[in-house]
Amino acid sequence: MLIFRKLRLTIVFMGCTRSCVTIKLRSLQSDVSMKILFMHPNIPGQYKHLCRAFAEDPNNQVVFLCKPNTKITIPGVTKVEYELFRQPSPYTHRYLVGTERAVLQGQETWRVCKNLKEKEGFIPDVICAHPGWGDAMFIKDIYPTAKLINFFEFYYRATGSDVGFEHPATEDDKARIRTKNIINLLSLEACDWGVSPTRWQFQQYPSDYHYKMSVIHDGIDTSIARPNPNAKISLPDGKILKFGDPVVTYISRNFEHYRGFHTFMGAVKLLQEARPDVHVLAVGADEVSYGRPAPQGTTYRKMVTEQLKPDMSRLHFIGTLPYNDMLKVMQVSAAHIYLTYPFVLSWSMMEAMACECLMIGSKTAPVEEVITDGENGLLTDFFSPHELANRVLYALDNQETLRPLRTKARQTIVEHYDLKKLLPKQMELITGLSHGVYPSPSHVQPLRVKSA
Repeated sequence: MLIFRKLRLTIVFMGCTRSCVTIKLRSLQSDVSMKILFMHPNIPGQYKHLCRAFAEDPNNQVVFLCKPNTKITIPGVTKVEYELFRQPSPYTHRYLVGTERAVLQGQETWRVCKNLKEKEGFIPDVICAHPGWGDAMFIKDIYPTAKLINFFEFYYRATGSDVGFEHPATEDDKARIRTKNIINLLSLEACDWGVSPTRWQFQQYPSDYHYKMSVIHDGIDTSIARPNPNAKISLPDGKILKFGDPVVTYISRNFEHYRGFHTFMGAVKLLQEARPDVHVLAVGADEVSYGRPAPQGTTYRKMVTEQLKPDMSRLHFIGTLPYNDMLKVMQVSAAHIYLTYPFVLSWSMMEAMACECLMIGSKTAPVEEVITDGENGLLTDFFSPHELANRVLYALDNQETLRPLRTKARQTIVEHYDLKKLLPKQMELITGLSHGVYPSPSHVQPLRVKSA
């Protein structure tokens, strides 16, 4: 049973913050073409382009429900914030801590949406939600007539994907992973339709639910992510790197094992020994998004640099960057490294391809869905610093010969993952479902045809 307490709710509209107790959202009272609720704890998440596109039509009502952890506002979008009142109990079984946190989060969004429905009269036609954190767990109980479209990012498996990839899975791991999918399974059952961004991620989900899922990538804005031969990067010491220089790049949200940071660093040490003119740019932070955390009091970056002792005058950790600055890093790159476990594929890999980077990616299934070795990039063993270093050296030594791979990398993104092609498909799906029109199996985006 949901336990009621005094509601703490903040509504942000056009940059103004007020209590919902004292304000009525006039934008939610008028006649509209479509009412859409987006749900993601971290606005805008995967809905950056979608919510903007729907909000551009003044006849639509667009509401975004999220946690109060960002100052981001989107023109035409009513931002509604919620926060948790407590964390999971310290006595909860460790297999179920994530589930309890999801229930708590789902309860808070339930309370907020009940208030929106009863006090503001807001009843969405369509709800687009990332269910991974539990936000949408009870949403159909509040809005039973709304069509719920869940974004299905990753289904956990004890074999064949991230678990057991680098370290053998224990029996405890297998039990933990089985319970980790509780929210996934509830979300699959509750939704009217689901979207997964890549074929490999789609295939991780139980086949019994494939009938109501589409494969549509979020989309890469290739009008912004594009090559720029005039791009330059200024380093803190005053050195300027530009396109054509021997610059090796690596981008990850955090420096961690899931994104092959340890392999990358081993390769950097070998590269520096082989090429004294190489500069390496590493973009990212020292937290851990996925997998095992570093020992308390240290970070993976600190551990590996202390062990390998690379030349820090040629290895530049430049932290996290604004999007346009990150693109400049890609645009000056002579060779771009992307490594990952069999896991969620990063936007940055595709953005790098759109910038015509010469890609060196790991031979793992998510990467191989997009990159074909020798056609639009080079592939390497995820675990081998030596093979990675050799691939990078080959790329640096054969820039002109390998230029067609750069062209083909961008062509791959433009043809199969371009925002201007995929955004209309996403909008068509949402608009169709709002009218009770369900897509046919042909709505699933086909795999890219690879050369033999």
